[in-house]
Amino acid sequence: MPQPDLANIAALLADPSRATMLAALMDGRALTATELAATAQVSAPTASSHLARLTTSGLLTMIKQGRHRYFRIANEAVAHVAETLMAIAAGHPSPAPRTGPSDKALRRARVCYDHLAGELGVQLLNGLLAAGYLSERDGALTLPPAGERWCIEFGIDLATLRHSRRPLCRGCLDWSERRTHLSGALGAAILERMLTRGWVRRQSQGRALVVSPAGVRFVQQL
Repeated sequence: MPQPDLANIAALLADPSRATMLAALMDGRALTATELAATAQVSAPTASSHLARLTTSGLLTMIKQGRHRYFRIANEAVAHVAETLMAIAAGHPSPAPRTGPSDKALRRARVCYDHLAGELGVQLLNGLLAAGYLSERDGALTLPPAGERWCIEFGIDLATLRHSRRPLCRGCLDWSERRTHLSGALGAAILERMLTRGWVRRQSQGRALVVSPAGVRFVQQL
């Protein structure tokens, strides 16, 4: 039986420029090769070579729109692995300083592919568990009847989520908190509702989210 080519994937992520590009796409948005080249501080031909390898390997997907080509993370599974690797790497920091206002905002609340991460993301999952809206057993998350009622009241279409191909509830190891936040279809739906209500908003660049007082109250009062 053929074995997964783990060594090849590990080698792809071992390159600092490719790792930087992957991290830049962790907010779920698509970027051009030019934007990713600037992020990784490499030339356009070098960026194209890196992106071709990441796309061929299935880590990224490329979208053509007119004359432009956009790249994004292929799926939630890739984002989940990337976030987990960040959590592991956080335990072995580089000598370069990691403090500063931008890092503080990133640790407070950020997008992890399409769901809420950071301190607020961990608080959200803990609140849902404490309220009985989610259940956890042996590391697996499930949605009990109380959680179904809460989702309906919150405006989440559970029927649609359950027909999607991705898991409904899934724990994702948070790289900055070293604890679990909520991913899966439900995690994405909750973040989408928070964005729609203006409780959090994206910044023009990067993964960090701006959280309103109402967003903080929502998480704290679960």
